[in-house]
Amino acid sequence: MALSATILISCNEQEATMEAEETTKLEYPDTRRDSSVVDDYFGTEVHDYYRWLENDTSAETEAWVKAQNEVAFGYLENIPYRNKINERLTELWNYEKYSAPFERGGYTYFSKNDGLQNQSMMYRQKGEDGTPEVFLDPNKFSADGTTSLAGASFTKDGSLLAYQISEAGSDWRKVIILNAETKEQIEDTLIDVKFSGLSWLNNDGFYYSSYDKPKDGSALSGLTQYHKLFYHKLGTPQSEDKLVFGGEKTKRRYIGGYVTEDNNYLVISAATSTSGRELYIKDLRKPNSKIVPIVDNFDNNHSILHTEGDKLFIKTNLNAPNGRVVTTTIQKPTPDNWTDLIPETENVLEVGTAGGKIFATYMVDATNRVYQYSLDGKMEKEIELPALGSADGFGGRMEDMVVYYNFTNYVYPSTIFKYDINTGTSEVYKKSGVKFNPEQYESKQVFYTSKDGTKIPMLITHKKGLKLDGTNPTYLYGYGGFNVSLTPGFSTSTIVLIENGGVMAVANLRGGGEYGEEWHKAGTKMQKQNVFDDFIAAAEYLIAEKYTTSEKLAVAGGSNGGLLVGATMTQRPDLMAVAFPAVGVLDMLRYNKFTAGAGWAYDYGTAEDSKEMFDYLYGYSPYHNLKEGTEHPATMVTTGDHDDRVVPAHSFKFAAELQRTHAGTDPVIIRIETNAGHGAGKPTDKIIQEQADKWAFMFWNMGYKELPSEMDNPETAKK
Repeated sequence: MALSATILISCNEQEATMEAEETTKLEYPDTRRDSSVVDDYFGTEVHDYYRWLENDTSAETEAWVKAQNEVAFGYLENIPYRNKINERLTELWNYEKYSAPFERGGYTYFSKNDGLQNQSMMYRQKGEDGTPEVFLDPNKFSADGTTSLAGASFTKDGSLLAYQISEAGSDWRKVIILNAETKEQIEDTLIDVKFSGLSWLNNDGFYYSSYDKPKDGSALSGLTQYHKLFYHKLGTPQSEDKLVFGGEKTKRRYIGGYVTEDNNYLVISAATSTSGRELYIKDLRKPNSKIVPIVDNFDNNHSILHTEGDKLFIKTNLNAPNGRVVTTTIQKPTPDNWTDLIPETENVLEVGTAGGKIFATYMVDATNRVYQYSLDGKMEKEIELPALGSADGFGGRMEDMVVYYNFTNYVYPSTIFKYDINTGTSEVYKKSGVKFNPEQYESKQVFYTSKDGTKIPMLITHKKGLKLDGTNPTYLYGYGGFNVSLTPGFSTSTIVLIENGGVMAVANLRGGGEYGEEWHKAGTKMQKQNVFDDFIAAAEYLIAEKYTTSEKLAVAGGSNGGLLVGATMTQRPDLMAVAFPAVGVLDMLRYNKFTAGAGWAYDYGTAEDSKEMFDYLYGYSPYHNLKEGTEHPATMVTTGDHDDRVVPAHSFKFAAELQRTHAGTDPVIIRIETNAGHGAGKPTDKIIQEQADKWAFMFWNMGYKELPSEMDNPETAKK
């Protein structure tokens, strides 16, 4: 009895504490404002009071991060069901997870996570039925699990492996080379590699890309301008690696190089921004051959899919915004000699090759259809998928007679299928072990109207039999940029939302790639407001159709999606109860000053381009449009202290100004993950805790004293 009474008193005290916090504004750290930093843009003076937070190595910034985390975690730790959500997510996450297998050198390789391992392990076995053995264990790369395997490339005969590691989530990588048979490292580790594949030329060496490390300031935030393609010859030090393309001679921001499967050609892709690239080729059959341009401008996107002797197979969106496949020869590689093999259609095309076939994946209203073509362009069959959703993995070597592909949608856990190319039949290879019953849930697509009349697709997922009475906790997610398409995908974390009676809505906004390059361009530069309008209209649709109300709506997005949330919450702070801008681009006047940010100008434009472009960016930049005296929604900004993609200064400065201008009592906190980057390679324990904090923060700030699934009478637990 005494113990029970103690627990009861403790719970009552905790609830009383949280109720007090609901009506009392949190005490935020005192963030210094420096009025001396002023930039002049075409005659307009702009103060940047928190410029000092851009210095991620200073003691003052470090102290600020510590103080903000004390406030954030102090708040989160007092949400009574935070630990319960963490336990539920841990239970849900605890199942075996596999990657698709592939064969090299007589071994079948695959990745597997036993359930809660921080990093998946790489296994191999002899053939398909041999006994698996651990080949690489990234959990041993670092004591805290924050160093991850970030890419691996075998030689064609499987005897050698070069693999990349990422430390604390950084985009800067190291490359380690192994004798695959003995698993022994065979030479020194390569360092300072960034945004790179690894492509072997026979067994002699490989091509990789990188930048010079920034000389001034932090390596995590310093500007990286000119990419370089190198060739590393085995047995020689990295200092002797040969510059193949780029650098000061050919200034390009992004460069990739790879050797074709037949080892006949080196293909080079070069770009100055995230959209539009040049295409070059070098004939490796001829000693001292020159690098020859195929496309010498940045107007479109192109890649070489396959080569057969002198014949080149090219995927392009030149004169085909939705994509097409063309052929030409090494003797006449330029666009005026291209011949259509798979012409453009009304749907966006992605392609892969394997087993002497071309696999064409079309996007139809953000879901996939897959067709098998012969190399002469004849459509042979449609590959039957289990439902509407996303299918990927249709690619491999031309000698492969089996393709392993992954299929998923919002209520169909990720499943690996084995596809026999000769018979055209699929069978389940690895079924997900997640504890989830799809029969209890439904996912449907709707089309709503944006501000300018454009029809926008949105997928909505929830329990079957959901009442449209406006009381459902709803999580609206979007991205809307960089030609990225949001196709349906199962999320273990989302189970916590929908099993608690929640609604998951994903809007396919302009700026993405769902309907081709025109859809992408409609959300770029001076049309970026379209993206925010599309997102606002999605929220208004969910409210109008009585899925939810503003008091029960959360909006979320990461990276460019963090910009989306930041812009939406500054333009319409009344629209949502909760906002989650994650690793966001939030200072639109200075995003191009850090790491590879200058390459995003195709989508955004820069404040230096023109007065018109400056005015437009200044007009929506989230950091610059937080208005003093505004009651902002409950907001949890999230970032990682090692994010060198979208540097944490964006989130730091935005959070500081958000806290200063906020007039309401709802919390506006910043949760800063230590030893973490933009997201890739994050260990499982950090993922689970971050997701638990997100759902706890959301439910609590929608007024739930208990989780909805555990309430006997929902009305008694709402504000």
